[in-house]
Amino acid sequence: MDQRDKPGGGGGLAAMTTPNDLFGVYVHWPFCAAKCPYCDFNSHVHRGPFDEEAFVEGYKREIAHMAALAPGRLVQSVFFGGGTPSLMSPQAVGAILDAIAGAWQVDPGAEVTLEANPTSVEADRFRGFRTAGVNRVSLGVQSLRDKPLAELGRRHSVDEAVAAVRLAQSIFERSSFDLIYARPRQTLEDWEDELKEALWLARGHVSLYQLTIEQGTRYYDLFNAGKLKLPDEDLAADFYELTQELTASAGMPAYEISNHAVPGQESRHNMLYWRYGEYAGIGPGAHGRLLVNHQRHATATERMPFDWLKRVAADGHGMTTDDILTWEEQGDEFLVMGLRLKEGISPSRFMAISGRGISERQIETLKGYGFVETLPNGNIRVTDKGFPVLDAVVADLAA
Repeated sequence: MDQRDKPGGGGGLAAMTTPNDLFGVYVHWPFCAAKCPYCDFNSHVHRGPFDEEAFVEGYKREIAHMAALAPGRLVQSVFFGGGTPSLMSPQAVGAILDAIAGAWQVDPGAEVTLEANPTSVEADRFRGFRTAGVNRVSLGVQSLRDKPLAELGRRHSVDEAVAAVRLAQSIFERSSFDLIYARPRQTLEDWEDELKEALWLARGHVSLYQLTIEQGTRYYDLFNAGKLKLPDEDLAADFYELTQELTASAGMPAYEISNHAVPGQESRHNMLYWRYGEYAGIGPGAHGRLLVNHQRHATATERMPFDWLKRVAADGHGMTTDDILTWEEQGDEFLVMGLRLKEGISPSRFMAISGRGISERQIETLKGYGFVETLPNGNIRVTDKGFPVLDAVVADLAA
């Protein structure tokens, strides 16, 4: 029997294990005003004439194609990521949302998030985005200190960031912003002061990321040349522990390794990813996970924006990857995503998805190290002690 025909092997049980039929749409806008030195996302700085309307038409065609592959879904969330989606016009955002609503049914309470940079020009567009249908924004603040902002390649000041956050809070039902910590030369005392200010500024949600060095970035080159120093492993763990303490004390505990919220204010779209739901990836370089004919497909589109546009014009979509995931691959993805959550994962759902159980011996070994625990509902979750070594914990449980 072919592995994909087994229970959980890309069909059968696996097709029935999306919790509550979670379905979302990710829309990738790949353009930025500048490339930040730490960023390895699919983002591009484009100079010269630009036809936004042509790209919107491309998004509409790709949405229609994805809806033909996965019809009849109820959209619970839409996320405009990038790149810098706030460089789009509100009219373009509205047209894409209209196309989504025409392709699938949209839940009346759907979360519609747009990532934005807090420059004053983009902040002025917030009211237009709200009218277009956006009800949540996520701001790339990254630091509340001007010198680190410049070092991170950000084009806004602290004053602009605070003004944008306040404006977003006055216009949108929900909002969040990102900060990067464990930066070069940053001390624990520096971070404590900055994070306290951030938690005072935040309303319900904040994302806090430790700086990591990613291949293909300017920071990667500087790090390898010995020109960029990051905290050592012990200090990085101290940064993480301090972050957990301060956010919990402020009533915004971590619900995922880098995301903190007042209970009930979690990002629904990201929860869909971490709970291993289904989502359509639209736009250049977008990834998706779709159930097609009872098999879970991993999709990806052409990364280069203008090449993507040519593909859509020729084929009706920009997909370059459309792989059926085996039951083992689905199980591994479920562990990688779900173990990031404070709610943990259900062993029975892992069994349904992957066709295999999690080794009790591995669980007990990890419990002995204090890295995992079993919750009263039977879920397995990673402890605060285990989160700094999450990759190793996932590898042990997947073995």
